[in-house]
Amino acid sequence: MSLTDSQAAVSVLAALAILAGLAGVVVPGLPALPLCWGGVLVWALFGGAGGGRWLVLAAATLVALGGTVVKYAWPGRNLKRTGVPTSSLLAGGLLGLVGFFVVPVVGLVLGFVGGVWAAERLRLGDSRLAWPATKQAVAAAGLAMLVEFLAGLLIAALWVTGLLLT
Repeated sequence: MSLTDSQAAVSVLAALAILAGLAGVVVPGLPALPLCWGGVLVWALFGGAGGGRWLVLAAATLVALGGTVVKYAWPGRNLKRTGVPTSSLLAGGLLGLVGFFVVPVVGLVLGFVGGVWAAERLRLGDSRLAWPATKQAVAAAGLAMLVEFLAGLLIAALWVTGLLLT
């Protein structure tokens, strides 16, 4: 197997996009699965690999779409069952985003938890009732991140397999 300079550059670019996508699971503003999928797309279009690249791209597309659907559907179903409203999640998301920039590293988590708790406290009127809803929201967010990360890892594994076999 002989790689030209352009093939190697495309492979490195694809790897960087996939790594950025995996980091995007926890970094606000980076679309995790679209970046992972985009890395595979760039590799399939410009990498000069064999015909198997299209199978890898098709499989990565299915994983990205499936991961996106499951990422929202599964935790969302759990939250509807427990009665946590979307407005509380939005409050947590907004404060989490602010916290990410105000307090590096831990601000995202602190802001999200604080935002959900504050919204639930206002909605329910009692801090003792707000805490169980906050725990449910944090568990749902964690589940969504886990699903997204595992889908990104599967896309990365598909790409590496395609890179080695084509």
